[in-house]
Amino acid sequence: MDNDWHTSDSFDRGLRTRRAVLGNEYVDRALAGGSDPFMRDIQEYATEICWDRIWNRDGLSRRDRSILNLGMITALNRPHELKAHVRGALNNGISKDELKEIFLQTAIYCGLPASLDAYRIATEVFKEMGVA
Repeated sequence: MDNDWHTSDSFDRGLRTRRAVLGNEYVDRALAGGSDPFMRDIQEYATEICWDRIWNRDGLSRRDRSILNLGMITALNRPHELKAHVRGALNNGISKDELKEIFLQTAIYCGLPASLDAYRIATEVFKEMGVA
């Protein structure tokens, strides 16, 4: 990693968690975008606050956090983040059948268009990850 990154203990812990959930390839791409000074601060913030101070708390498992994120990100209609978190959910032990149920649940509370988009995005991730 580029030595210009702010490297606090929180950043290092967050980076390990971020990589474990989203995968090295995704995180490397995100951090490469952070080599632009305009993007650097938000990448550091996301890594330290989101991935360390929130994801590393004891109150919920990573699996539970993934389920919550899928519902919230579907409701917010954030396809780029949803794609990353479908991958993360699979990495956190959520099955394809469970993803189907999560997105079916979102159809009721978030609306059918949002749910359909989530199904489409998940299908793309399944193909990319070779999930049958």
